[in-house]
Amino acid sequence: MNKSIIIGTTLSVLGLGGLAFGAYQIREADQGPKFAQVTQVDKVTQSVASPRQVCKDVAVTHSRPAKDPNRVAGTAVGAIVGGVVGNQFGGGTGKKLMTAAGAVAGGFAGREVQGRMQQGDTYTTTERRCHEVNDTREKVVGYDVEYRVDGQSYRTRLDEAPARQQVPLIDGQPQWKAEVVDTRG
Repeated sequence: MNKSIIIGTTLSVLGLGGLAFGAYQIREADQGPKFAQVTQVDKVTQSVASPRQVCKDVAVTHSRPAKDPNRVAGTAVGAIVGGVVGNQFGGGTGKKLMTAAGAVAGGFAGREVQGRMQQGDTYTTTERRCHEVNDTREKVVGYDVEYRVDGQSYRTRLDEAPARQQVPLIDGQPQWKAEVVDTRG
């Protein structure tokens, strides 16, 4: 083979390769930016209430049931003692009146004394008392992301925060749904 044919063929191949590379460069330049510049990321949270039960042991005082709820024993003993004391005073008819008055007053006093004694007859137990409280915590529900592409600002909510300040674009378009933000501010 002739040397000039080999050189000519080599130059032709190199020239066509250069033209193809140049066309590729022009095509890539016309596609616009390849990255979106992230300008702001705001965490979006929501308050979540979690109910839980809180229990504690408390001392509770109870009154014992009365064995004599009508307080007959106290009234009878009080009337007898009051009658004996009343009988010590006066003479004749006055003695009878004092005995009767002492029995009535003693009966009333005995009834009251028995009532107080029955009220004071108590016992204490420990009981578990529970009530429900709500614990609140903040839960991340997404991230509001603002970014710029070719001088235009966009905003969108994403499930995860972007890992970098520059996010690659697919075919010159943002890779997530976004709304345009007015940047004239």
